Amino acid sequence: MHDGYEISTDRERLDLKAIHSFLTSDAYWSPGVPFAVVERAIAHSIPFGLYGPDGAQAGFARVVTDRAVFAYLADVFVLPAHRGRRLGVWLVETILAHPDLQGLRRFELQTADAHGLYTQCGFRPVAVPERIMEIVQAPETLYGR
Repeated sequence: MHDGYEISTDRERLDLKAIHSFLTSDAYWSPGVPFAVVERAIAHSIPFGLYGPDGAQAGFARVVTDRAVFAYLADVFVLPAHRGRRLGVWLVETILAHPDLQGLRRFELQTADAHGLYTQCGFRPVAVPERIMEIVQAPETLYGR
C-alpha cells in the first residue's frame, strides 16, 4: 500500500473499460485501439492494476515476457486525477520487483515523454541502438481507420 493505493496482478480486478478508454483516447501510443485488441494484449501479458483508496482503477501497466530472459514494459499510465503522488515510480518499481521478472537478461520499454520516471527506476537508453530493429505498422492500417 502507498497512501491508500494498491497494486495488484489480479486480472479480475481490472476495469477493462477504463483501461481501454485511456489507451484509445489519451495515450499517444495507442489512439483508436479497439477494445478487443486491449483485451487480447492484457490476456497475453502480466497485468499490473493500480487502484485508488476507493478501489477504482487509477493506473495500469503490463509486461510482455517469456519469464526467462526478456520482458517488455507496455501501456504504463496513471490517470490524471491520481498524478503527482509518485505512483508511476512506485508502479514501475513494483513491476521490476515481481518474482516472475527476476534474472532477466533484458527489460525494455519505449517512451516519448517519461524518460525521467524510467531513469529513476534504472532504465537507460539502449547502449547499441544499431542492433535493434523493428517493424512498425500504422494504427490506421491495423485498426481499419
